[in-house]
Amino acid sequence: MIRVLIADDETLMRAGIRLILENDPEITVVAEAGDGKQAVELTRAHQIDVALLDIRMPGGDGLKAAEQIAEDTHVVMLTTFGEDSYVAQAMKVGATGFLLKDTPPQELINAVRKAAAGEPILAPQITKRLIERHLTAPDHGTEARRKIDTLTDTERNVLRLVGEGLSNTEIGEQLYLATGTVKAHISRILPKLECSNRVQAAIVAHDAGLTRS
Repeated sequence: MIRVLIADDETLMRAGIRLILENDPEITVVAEAGDGKQAVELTRAHQIDVALLDIRMPGGDGLKAAEQIAEDTHVVMLTTFGEDSYVAQAMKVGATGFLLKDTPPQELINAVRKAAAGEPILAPQITKRLIERHLTAPDHGTEARRKIDTLTDTERNVLRLVGEGLSNTEIGEQLYLATGTVKAHISRILPKLECSNRVQAAIVAHDAGLTRS
């Protein structure tokens, strides 16, 4: 079973998320928190696999809570549309994923399953806006091309698909690689690109002209 904690200061929001997740027989919501401090305490007390944390809560926000629990628990930040400026902060403190609160039910379930397996999750809308925002900045193409010159052909293909928003499983299917092999490639790609997460790597892929968009 995937043991989940939901942290949100709105009781109805927590109830709705619980109802969605418990439709999956392999997911159980073992704790709910109304603020960040309580989220930290309950996560440590209940051996949580995945913590769904609201960004802004009284008594310590989700980012502060994530920083304290992300080393031992997969953290997925939940936010409303337009708050994607928090993405960089969330990733910096170790969050596994970032989802909008209006994520469709099945996508939320799938996200929890992926997070439990350690696979990074980022709402496509957020990824798109982050890249678009970056592309309006000064050209970084020369630096990006210098970085990808350090990659092997396979690593470059993996990076291209990361830049197009594919998951590890989807990348494996396209390149005929096991998901574990894809993860291993990405773990080698990130330091070569001087990136700390796959969103930064996707931006390098765009800057270098690897992607179709």
